[in-house]
Amino acid sequence: MARFADTVVLITGAASGIGEGAARRFAEEGATLMLGDIDAAALGRLADELPGTVAVQTTDVSDRAACEALVQATIDRFGRIDVLVNDAGVDHLGKLDEGEFSAFTKVIETDLYGVVQMSRAAIRHLRTSKGCIVNISSVSGLGGDWNHSFYCAAKGAVSNFTRALAMDEAQHGVRVNAVNPSLTYTALTAGMKEQPELIAKFEERIPLGRGAEPADIAGAIAFLASEDAHYVTGVNLPVDGGLTASNGQPPLS
Repeated sequence: MARFADTVVLITGAASGIGEGAARRFAEEGATLMLGDIDAAALGRLADELPGTVAVQTTDVSDRAACEALVQATIDRFGRIDVLVNDAGVDHLGKLDEGEFSAFTKVIETDLYGVVQMSRAAIRHLRTSKGCIVNISSVSGLGGDWNHSFYCAAKGAVSNFTRALAMDEAQHGVRVNAVNPSLTYTALTAGMKEQPELIAKFEERIPLGRGAEPADIAGAIAFLASEDAHYVTGVNLPVDGGLTASNGQPPLS
């Protein structure tokens, strides 16, 4: 299926995890890709594996100039941007008064500023193409987590930024949505797989009984970017195996 033939898709954080899953899904469906990530070697390996037209550029989304350069490189190479997927992110686990304050600023600069800076750099091009933005937020952007206040602050801001930007850009024909995953097996969560008791707790709380693979999230990203979602904007879509359907109480059985 070539649902995204003649569509230029720009993805940040594309070298691994959800970003890689999205890149593979869009490539399979015929998209032309520009992939950005801080890991140049992994980007190159991925580009070699993907079908179709793929360009890459090493990018740190916490750097505004780098975001602008990535957008400009996409325009210089392909002449347009139809879809922007803001995936690049980092995580931090710990209490507010633990560790260095730089851990907080790194999360905010990457997970929040990166989304804002990429969106700002791309928005006039998306207005021209009547394109769309898909942000990768989190269920941590819809509610709180223990020992995760930095990450929740950033993702909560991304979720509400998505709503507000969707309202502003609707008049220009640009749709803005987000996906909100729960536990997804990526490099960021690799350490959790080594804690079977923790994974068991997640599996008990997730009605579908397992964490997600990147491909599970990529399907929702592709839907929101597609014509099937042409009347969908301002949505934070939980892709979480049913986790947020719960009121938080334990199973009664």
